[in-house]
Amino acid sequence: MSEGDVKPTAPVVAEAHNVDTYHVPKAFFEKHPNKKPHIDGLDQYKKMYKESIEEPDKFWGNMARELITWDRDFQTVHSGSLEGGDNAWFLEGRLNASYNCVDRHAIKNPDKPAIIYEGDEAGEGRIITYGELLREVCKLAWVLKEMGVRKGDTVALYLPMIPEAVIAFLACTRIGAVHSVIFAGFSSDSLRDRIIDAQSKVVITTDEGKRGGKVIGTKKLVDEALKQCPDVAHCLVFKRTGAEVPWTEKRDLWWHDEMEKYPSYIAPESMSSEDPLFLLYTSGSTGKPKGVMHTTAGYLLGAAATGKYVFDIHDSDRFFCGGDVGWITGHTYVVYAPLMLGVATVVFEGTPAYPDFSRYWDTVEKHKITQFYVAPTALRLLKRAGDHHVKHQMEHLRVLGSVGEPIAAEVWKWYFEIVGKENAHVVDTYWQTETGSHVITPLGGVTPTKPGSASLPFFGIEPAIVDPVSGKEIHGNDVEGVLAFKKPWPSMARTVWRAHKRYMDTYLNVYKGLYFTGDGAGRDHEGYYWIRGRVDDVVNVSGHRLSTAEVEAALIEHQAVAEAAVVGVSDELTGQAVNAFVSIKEGNEINDALKKELVLQVRKSIGPFAAPKMIYIVPDLPKTRSGKIMRRILRKIVAGEEDQLGDTSTLSDPSVVDVIIEEVQSKKKK
Repeated sequence: MSEGDVKPTAPVVAEAHNVDTYHVPKAFFEKHPNKKPHIDGLDQYKKMYKESIEEPDKFWGNMARELITWDRDFQTVHSGSLEGGDNAWFLEGRLNASYNCVDRHAIKNPDKPAIIYEGDEAGEGRIITYGELLREVCKLAWVLKEMGVRKGDTVALYLPMIPEAVIAFLACTRIGAVHSVIFAGFSSDSLRDRIIDAQSKVVITTDEGKRGGKVIGTKKLVDEALKQCPDVAHCLVFKRTGAEVPWTEKRDLWWHDEMEKYPSYIAPESMSSEDPLFLLYTSGSTGKPKGVMHTTAGYLLGAAATGKYVFDIHDSDRFFCGGDVGWITGHTYVVYAPLMLGVATVVFEGTPAYPDFSRYWDTVEKHKITQFYVAPTALRLLKRAGDHHVKHQMEHLRVLGSVGEPIAAEVWKWYFEIVGKENAHVVDTYWQTETGSHVITPLGGVTPTKPGSASLPFFGIEPAIVDPVSGKEIHGNDVEGVLAFKKPWPSMARTVWRAHKRYMDTYLNVYKGLYFTGDGAGRDHEGYYWIRGRVDDVVNVSGHRLSTAEVEAALIEHQAVAEAAVVGVSDELTGQAVNAFVSIKEGNEINDALKKELVLQVRKSIGPFAAPKMIYIVPDLPKTRSGKIMRRILRKIVAGEEDQLGDTSTLSDPSVVDVIIEEVQSKKKK
């Protein structure tokens, strides 16, 4: 979506009614520690949801007092409005995030596992208890304080998936510092831009990182970035591999040396509910990263409430989110949700394919994981690898989560049948960096689900389907448009760091009085929501507006297709034409007959107007290291703008881009 006053347009397609509805499997209740989830069925959800919309102050006030330990109680649940962009929650309240995530559980049971660390190599790893976590967090908080970090300062974290990343999050929050986590796959230029924008004075990193058997030179990348960051006073380095790394005396300090100097307890800083908790940079459509800012109490409540009800987390559970802490999924569901609820969280350093495609399932079996949460990208990869890799019963699994993009029905069914053995409940969650926590989602053990649908709104979320041209809400069911929310909720981002006008123009001024998600959506005949993907990811073919996500889902339905990405290309005849990039499963012959089958598949699934004009069969798609397909790169390649691709070094496999360019150019010559 372009920022400013541009009104987006949305796909107009009708959802078929003959979608299977899956009810909660009986085995879910049989293996449940309490024999039932926190919410006793759909009727109780509807009753609670009604209260959250009609009496939000009462609803959220009660939930905040139940799930958060306060230094001082709040008096005002909410003030402000979407129109004014001045929302604030739990005013007058005071609390500390690290106390809520660590101390209160360590006091109750210091020997309870808090972090289950699975190293990159299958034999590596350890378990850290809440008591140990408290001591480590306190020592690091002392270190940061001695470095001159004060309440309100930002600290940049550039760390791989190791327990020290979680410790760094919590040490910052303990002293009231604002963490700005930068995904450890970003280039030095991206790192530099984020350090400068957030005005971070301290950076925490490792000598090197390990992922999928490969070594990543994190410290070298930090050094490169810091050449242009004169305000950074200190770089704290955790020794992950022990490799020799460049060193700048006085600025660079070893984690282990500093940690030995300080005591194992420091009192948590009392923070206001609306004090910033963290910044997280997302890609902006203008090219300049947006520092999305979340505040303390509202965000923590969103994390704890969705953890409790969406994943049905209970005291004895062991939670595995495969997201990286460099993204919002890792913030909310590796760190804050499980630790707020006092359960064990898995910190998984490796990849699902290393040393083989059983790694996730080995981890789930080994640690008796009860909830498992990953992106469809990973599921597609694992499905493609073959069912024989899912060799364990994984009988403790109760809830299987999906995050990051709409999940194709075929992948959903594989997840349910092969991974969950038809015994676990699948929750396909929809949310964003800016929402902080789930906004449209099934509730574990409660909501009947439909493969591909995010289902029903979470508490306090009142969705609206909006006509993209008139800006008017479209009422009733069986409708399509763009997705917006009518009410503020506690975990929503408050601003873009030092760019409030940008925040307003991107989210709150597009449709006055509504929060605009930037996604197209449909509401079916039963009121279930279907997310169509970004509204700028649309192709207009002869006046038919098509969601690229929908065309991709149609292609993936073909048994030979592993992954697909669709982009629109200018076309003299139809305005735009559909171009599809497809990777094929091993064992399938690549020929013209297969391409014809794929075109027919889309015609059959959506209609003749949606048929791809061109299909490029490629070995892989350009993806970030978090698995996001970079359609922008594909659009530029087909438009002949290969010289304007920007920095491709952050892709998981940059060499794929050259292969795709060669394929596109050879087709154009024919």
